[in-house]
Amino acid sequence: MEQNLILTSELMLNSDIPLYAQLVGIIKRHISSGALAVGDLLPSEAELCRCFDISRNTVRQAIGDLEAEGLVVRKRGKGTFVADPSVTRRGVRYSFTTEVNSMGKVPSSTLVDFDILTASPVICRKMELKEGTKVYCFTRVRNVDGQPLILETSYYPQYIYPNLTREMVQTHSFYSLLYHVGIIPFSADDCYETVMLDEPRAKLLGVDAGTCGFYHQRLTRTEDGRIYEYTRSYIRGDRVRLDVHMQKSGMTFVRTID
Repeated sequence: MEQNLILTSELMLNSDIPLYAQLVGIIKRHISSGALAVGDLLPSEAELCRCFDISRNTVRQAIGDLEAEGLVVRKRGKGTFVADPSVTRRGVRYSFTTEVNSMGKVPSSTLVDFDILTASPVICRKMELKEGTKVYCFTRVRNVDGQPLILETSYYPQYIYPNLTREMVQTHSFYSLLYHVGIIPFSADDCYETVMLDEPRAKLLGVDAGTCGFYHQRLTRTEDGRIYEYTRSYIRGDRVRLDVHMQKSGMTFVRTID
């Protein structure tokens, strides 16, 4: 039986690019080149682990990112297949990791704080939560090619992923973890404002206090309308450009990172 092309590739163990991101890149290249056609079966998790000498969590994170982009589809009991791009997938396909990887840049995150809190009245109102709901609150500096870009604080109801730990947030894409438990982003509302970065935030982002930036808020919902994510971020204005294209059929919005 002919060996799957993916298994003939190699990971660079000494690279700064995380192993799961390298695996994502390998599979993407084979799909974009046509070497893997729509409907082709990917190697199993066990085969990928054995061939590349990586953990099952690493493989699952890679497959989760590919599924989030609509490039592959998992069929229970059958395996993971190359998805048909002509089939419109419902929902939004966003994660910071996916966005940055798609630009050919290297994403990474530095965890600043992780806590489990009783949601404040403001958070309960924004996320449509009952009073007293426990939420995860973690703050990360999001880096691109090793340079800080975004200071991001995110809130998630604890019940959507009860056993989340600080270590898991440090080592995994949280969106990939959520995909494994069936939490899939369906719609998101974004709001951008211009701000002047104060000294504590500017220091974490590696710029001078008073530098211009963006203040970004996002509410993300599942298909049944539940808000499961509220994120507020401060973004360096010197490295990000926001482009909006309007035409008769609709509007597209692109965030470009320099």
